[in-house]
Amino acid sequence: MKSNIIPLSPKNYDELLALWESSVRATHHFLKESYLQELKPLLKKEYFPSVSLYGIKDESDHLVAFLGCLRNKIEMLFVHPDAFGKGLGKTLIRYAVDELKADSVDVNEQNEQAVGFYLHQGFKIIGRDETDSEGKPYPILHLSL
Repeated sequence: MKSNIIPLSPKNYDELLALWESSVRATHHFLKESYLQELKPLLKKEYFPSVSLYGIKDESDHLVAFLGCLRNKIEMLFVHPDAFGKGLGKTLIRYAVDELKADSVDVNEQNEQAVGFYLHQGFKIIGRDETDSEGKPYPILHLSL
């Protein structure tokens, strides 16, 4: 799989949303369906526009992974389940750290796979909140390099 990282724009939002949903359904089993439905419109209206977005497409020109950064923070990183384990998340992290100077990320504590991934990439847990940014009861870990 090629791993050329490309900038993304609002024209990619529908594809980003579909990838986000596939990834979240495969990894965030702890989230209630009603909350997923609540988040979907916020992604296109608020979350995607607030970050710089970068993605990786496959040979068929389908988006398979994306990253959203704001200043020095990785705000979102999602990989399509069909592309898990192929190094795309690691590629995006290296890009965020090396090119975008990112040095922090927040992650759902209950997403143990993601927590392990970030720790393996050199991040360390520096803090914890009982709720997520929407005030929901999903603890968030704050990580930093």
